Order: sequence, then structure tokens, then C-alpha cells
Amino acid sequence: MNQPTAEQIAERAFDLGLVDERQLQELWGLLGSHHVDPDEFVQLMVRREMATNYQLDRLLKGERTGFFFGDYKVLYLVGTGTFARVYRAVHRQTGNIVAVKVLRKRYSEIPQHARQFVREGLLGKSLRHKNIVPIYEVVSEGNTHFLVMEFVEGRNLRQFIKIRGKIEPREALRLMIDVTAGLKYAFARALTHRDLKTSNVLVSSHGTAKLVDFGLAAIDESQVDDAPPDMLNSRTIDYAALERATGVRRDDSRSDIYFLGCIFYHMLTGEPALNETRDRMQRLTRTRFFDVVPIQKADPSIPACVSIVVNKALMFDPERRYQTPAAVLSDLRAAAKRLDDEAGAEGRDDAAAPKAAPTAEAGAQRSVMVVESSPQMQDIFRTGFKKAGYRVLLTGDPERALARFLQDPATADCVIFNAQEIGQAALECFNRLAESAATESVPAALLLDEGQYGWREQARTAQHRVVVNMPITMKKLRGLLAHLAPPVQA
Repeated sequence: MNQPTAEQIAERAFDLGLVDERQLQELWGLLGSHHVDPDEFVQLMVRREMATNYQLDRLLKGERTGFFFGDYKVLYLVGTGTFARVYRAVHRQTGNIVAVKVLRKRYSEIPQHARQFVREGLLGKSLRHKNIVPIYEVVSEGNTHFLVMEFVEGRNLRQFIKIRGKIEPREALRLMIDVTAGLKYAFARALTHRDLKTSNVLVSSHGTAKLVDFGLAAIDESQVDDAPPDMLNSRTIDYAALERATGVRRDDSRSDIYFLGCIFYHMLTGEPALNETRDRMQRLTRTRFFDVVPIQKADPSIPACVSIVVNKALMFDPERRYQTPAAVLSDLRAAAKRLDDEAGAEGRDDAAAPKAAPTAEAGAQRSVMVVESSPQMQDIFRTGFKKAGYRVLLTGDPERALARFLQDPATADCVIFNAQEIGQAALECFNRLAESAATESVPAALLLDEGQYGWREQARTAQHRVVVNMPITMKKLRGLLAHLAPPVQA
């Protein structure tokens, strides 16, 4: 096929409506002649923002359609999915930039799928929340069906994770709070998402997470066994598999919560919770949900207050799972506050605070690190031990505490692990402290709740490494601390 001349390219662009007469005159005036190299003409069109590389590539291939959808001119292809393609587009009159989601031709010619696409678009159009991508228009013209939505400058969460590897807990919590807030809003209007996955969460350039595609790719569960593979969205299969295995109805909001947990898991670990496979039968197996690696094992450094939320969202038994998005949101916010309080405490650096004056009960210059995930308990420990003249270091992450001692055994004169809320991770780090020659002599205490007393037999104890059953008074705790790290006499 011969390359078209500059004049032929100009004629095609004019016929398709990509440029008008005034713009063409401007181009020819800048070039000074109609007899110029076609590449020079094309490059000038791009530089003058009269056409995009995407438009020109299609034009040069002889394409005649797909440049406009209604009043919107397509600028670029943004992404493709099983059922639709998404374009960045501009309104011909207003110049507003939008995203246009177009149902693929092979589905648009099937009335059942076209009706479903339009129906779900109209449902989505009713949603207006800062964490849900708004749908402005739903258009159905002949066999062409498309949605006009907000264009979010940024990338989807799957791309975000691919670039970052994994997301640190405080940022992951912030993004999950956004996502869950949007889900809570939809739930209050009796709408479930049915297609929660990382690629359906958009992260704006300002760091805001927004949900997109409320069920746009969902199909009836009865179609799962008989539909050809290309008609099935992979996440729809996952929903069907979970709901069959747990015996819940198709529109149970707790299924959304399970896959919300999958998104959180993926952000924190960098790996998907469910084994990813293209094999439909493997996706439908019940055992796949029991092969999820516990998040504490996948990444032991994740704070306990965060992993607790993930674990509850991923409970296989729907009765043990969170029951509503509001409940998830409440715990996410509580976990975020804990991490913020902990970061604030560390940022203030209690070591730089004025030293408490020596008291009759203890001297000064000694320090204790307390591993405690509850902000309320952190305040109790801080107040109680400072009153005794100790410098208090606080963290809610036992792995972080262990790492600091392994790096510098003199980080504190004693470390106290409270397992009440942190759980097994506190016991494990207490024991690992004794396994290193560098830290085996560090005085340590492990506080166990009533339901954890059986762990005493697993704890590696010594004269300077003790296990204490809770509850215990602060006075006795201060006495224990004075025994493990005797105060310096004035």
C-alpha cells in the first residue's frame, strides 16, 4: 500500500471531521506549500495539537470509524477489557475531557448484552460520591453503546502496585478507606459492585482512590457453566465460585467484602491473595479459597492492627466475615489512627522529651520499649512508666521492634511485648529476640491475655526474660520493669 501524500492525509482528516478548513489553512500556511513530506505534515498536526498519534495511526491505516462517539472526539485508547474499550475523549463544543467506555462490537450486536450494558450504566449514573467515578451519560445509538464518565488522571491500582511492588501500610489504609467509603455509599443504595479488583480502582494523580464499573461486566450465575470463555469476566467467575462454595445468594454484599479484602492483601504484599489462573475450572474450585497464604506469613512486617482487618474481610465463612462495608470502614479508620498515633509518638521522639525527675520508686536514665498496638494502652504505658522515670519508646509493630534491637541492642534497656491485641506475632518476636547472640541478653517481658495463657509453654524464658499473665496493675508492672532494668541510682 502506497503512503498517502500530505494532501491526501489532509483530505482524509477533513472528511472525518478531525480538522476544519481554518485549521488546514493554518497548517498549509506554516508549511508554505502543499507539496511537503507526509511525515512533516503529520508531525506538524501533532505539534499543533490538531490530531493525536492515535488518530493519525488509524487514519493512515485507512480506518473510517471510531473517531467520534456522539459529541465526543476520541483522543487515545486508554484501556481494553473483556466487554469494552475505554478512550480518552474531548467534547466537540465544550472541550471537556472525559472517558468514553464503548461496548465491544461482538457484544453490542447481541441485544441481551447491549441491554445489560445500558442498564448497568444507568444504575451507575445514579451514584455520586467522591470515591466513585461518575457516569455523566449513557448513550445507545443503533449497535453503538457507550458511557461517558469522568476521566481520572492517574492509573489503576493494578498498575500502581506493579510499579511500587507493594504499598506501605499507612498509604494502603488511606486508599482502602477511599475504596470502602465508595462501596459503603453504594451499599446504602442497595447496589453491590460484583467486579471488585485492582484494575477497577483508579488512583488519581492527587492520590485519591475511586471505584469504577459497578457490575458492568457481571452476568447471571446461571451462565457461568455454559458461556464461552470470552464472554466471562474473570472476576465474575471468582464471585460465582465464592458464592457457590459458601452458599450465599448472588447479590450478597459480603462477597464484595471478600474481594475488598483481596485488594487490600494485594496492596500490602504485592501478591494476589487468590492464585491467578486463566483456567475457568480452576477458578471455580472451592479449594482455591483455602490456598490463600495468611498475610502474617506472606509479610510478617505488616502491623497486627492492619492484618486483622485483612483476615476478617477474607474469612471464608460469610457469617464470620465483615457484614457491611460500614463495619470494614470503621476498622480501617481505627487502624489508620493507630498507625498515625504511633508515627506521631515516634516522630516526637520521647527520648528528646524532658527527663522525668527521679522518684522514690525509681531513678532516671533507663529506657523501655513497649510493643503495643492499642493507642489507649500506649497512653497508659507511657504515663505509667514515665511516672517511674523511664524513657518510653512505643511501637505497634513487633517486627519493627525486633529489627531495631537487631540493628542496635542498646535501643532500650528492656522491651515489653503485649500480645493482647497483637497476638501470635508478639510471642514469635519475643522468642526470636532470644535466638540472636546480639539480643539474647536484652531483658524482655511478654504479656499474655487470658485466652493466651497456653502460649506460656512456647515462650523462651530465662531469668531476664519473663512471661506475665494479664490483667496486672501498673504498680506491679513498674515493679517488674525495675527488676528487669533496675533504675540508675542518683
